[in-house]
Amino acid sequence: MTDISKQDRVLIFDTTLRDGEQSPGATMTHAEKLEIAGLLDEMGVDIIEAGFPIASEGDFNAVSEIARLSKNSVICGLARAQFGDIDRCWEAVKHAPQPRIHTFIGTSPLHRAIPNLTMDEMADRIHETVTHARNLCDNVQWSPMDATRTELDYLYRVVEIAIKAGATTINIPDTVGYTAPRESADLIAKLLENVPGADEIIFATHCHNDLGMATANSLAAVEAGARQIECTINGLGERAGNTALEEVVMALKVRNDIMPFQTGIDSTKIMNISRRVAAVSGFAVQFNKAIVGKNAFAHESGIHQDGMLKNAETFEIMRPEDVGLTETNIVMGKHSGRAALRSKLENLGFELGDNQLKDVFVRFKELADRKKEVYDDDLIALMRTATDSEADQIKLKSMHVICGTEGPNQARMVLDVDGEEHSTEQTGDGPVDAAFNCVKAIVPHDARLQLYQVHAVTEGTDAQATVSVRMEEDGRIVTGQSADTDTVVASVRAYVHALNRLLVRREKGGTDKREVSYKDVS
Repeated sequence: MTDISKQDRVLIFDTTLRDGEQSPGATMTHAEKLEIAGLLDEMGVDIIEAGFPIASEGDFNAVSEIARLSKNSVICGLARAQFGDIDRCWEAVKHAPQPRIHTFIGTSPLHRAIPNLTMDEMADRIHETVTHARNLCDNVQWSPMDATRTELDYLYRVVEIAIKAGATTINIPDTVGYTAPRESADLIAKLLENVPGADEIIFATHCHNDLGMATANSLAAVEAGARQIECTINGLGERAGNTALEEVVMALKVRNDIMPFQTGIDSTKIMNISRRVAAVSGFAVQFNKAIVGKNAFAHESGIHQDGMLKNAETFEIMRPEDVGLTETNIVMGKHSGRAALRSKLENLGFELGDNQLKDVFVRFKELADRKKEVYDDDLIALMRTATDSEADQIKLKSMHVICGTEGPNQARMVLDVDGEEHSTEQTGDGPVDAAFNCVKAIVPHDARLQLYQVHAVTEGTDAQATVSVRMEEDGRIVTGQSADTDTVVASVRAYVHALNRLLVRREKGGTDKREVSYKDVS
């Protein structure tokens, strides 16, 4: 890792796999976590917060394997201010070439009331737990959760205690996204000025986006002396999300004239990892999202188009290539071969093994037979569907729908549940409702449909529809996505995708995944 003593170096701490996965419905599988960690490591992220090892056996196993596979990044695990949490965290990260323990406790009046600790009792716990973490690991990060709503004098006190106990990084979280940029900068400046030993450690900033100021707050903190930014890909995270990695990296790159700081991130890999995180988390990137949105480099206004044709800098402050977008417009079709498909997918950031390419090629040919032209966005949507695990308990085998102005609408369906086929016929208020009723008839569940959203991937009547589904059961929230030229088929596959994720979440909560029940309605 680059020498952190350089004052112009800003460390990038990515918490997509921990805070990002806490977005309701954004749970990732073990394999998906390993894939995203590998991409983060490759793009130059300094610290990867791989998970919360005490939370579940799955989290522990994922953090442990990421630690073993890491090559360049520091691998960090999160732990509450409890000895058991810290020990479990160390067990998970200790095999990394560069391990880190990140321990935290809520220090604001609201958060102190939860464990019912006095200021002195909390100060003692901070000293004991940070000391314990430092005895295990040389690289210890400490966070006073809800720091921006903690009394300033008390914040000085506990930060000093953590530094004396051995913390090498102090993170200042704006846990509820309450702060404005000027406040963010002032707080870091005051800590550096008033806390003994503050000049010997790294100050970090972790900003949430509840008021839409997370990136601005993070950059303001850096200008005031913070040298680590905590962020996530696509700004994924609790509630309105976090500071987005792509935004801070490109802001520092584009405005280096007024913010003369450097990161070690390879920005040309940003678009690739943005698409992969969107695919595995089920959280599509909004079209007008800064840097990585579909419209970030699109121009419709005649004035803008004319200016772009004459000089791209007229209306673009960065080049598409800077974030990994290619200028190629090769259109794939039913006559395209495997080599062309592999090359095209590699240009889009997907690397496939021979077996995976074989499966995707079959899907591609099926799509090409239904569409005259297969565009980049079609292929990205296809890859999202192709990432569905072969180990899924529930798979759509076939479906037939009858709909029209004269009801009721009907659907016939065959699902594969744990290797056995089950069929049913149901009616509903529309073709999608009838099809969803078929799924519920075969696999009964109490999950509530929170979101059903459809948008076209490309233009034209033969465009693929991408469907997003969000479901909730007993506090567990999952999302599913799928794409198909048939909107009803895409809807059912998204619904089944979400249901499979729900079964995984049940397993994490202690329910045996293999105990999925179904009704034999064939």
